[in-house]
Amino acid sequence: MEIFSIVFMLGLAAMVLNANAQRKRLAFLAGHLRPYQIEKQMESLIDGYLRALGEADPVRQQQVWGTLDATEQSLSQQVTRLAEDLQRADPAQTRMSGVPLQALLADKLPDSAVLDLRALIQVHAQGIAALARHPDGETPAARKQRAYTMSAELLLLQHSCHWYCRSLALASARLQAKHDTPYRQVVQSVSNGTRQAYARLTNYPL
Repeated sequence: MEIFSIVFMLGLAAMVLNANAQRKRLAFLAGHLRPYQIEKQMESLIDGYLRALGEADPVRQQQVWGTLDATEQSLSQQVTRLAEDLQRADPAQTRMSGVPLQALLADKLPDSAVLDLRALIQVHAQGIAALARHPDGETPAARKQRAYTMSAELLLLQHSCHWYCRSLALASARLQAKHDTPYRQVVQSVSNGTRQAYARLTNYPL
């Protein structure tokens, strides 16, 4: 019974310390996101894609696509600037890992067991920028596919932010609960360039 009590208290202490570490990470990332409207524009784009895909009139659908182009460009620029801002951050603050208590343990784990949020956001920025640079005369089918891929890129970016602040497991559970989309499906749906770079950083099994 005494051993059980000790284990319980140690577990409780670890949870409290991890929660404190998560709050610090939330504050850190929120501070870097504050100058931008990234989350708002992500929601606007995904809602816009759904609206365009549900439009039966081709002319009206093309008009909706046209209104989304500017938002894609703006979002791409903002994520690129965020990635540049994070490059100036203290590397000790951007370490993350796939272990359950990663917010608490990331700065204590060996380099081989962690990844860097700065590099991860850079991968997302490059993937989003590549999709935002679309060719003139894009066919309706190509536009739909690009919207689908961009949606996956945005969801994976959001997942990475939640992973950094909480944990990989919680970020994946949130993705499933909010968007009814499994983590693996999102990774498989991003562009090939993003998927390959993401896998190298995170050791994700392709």
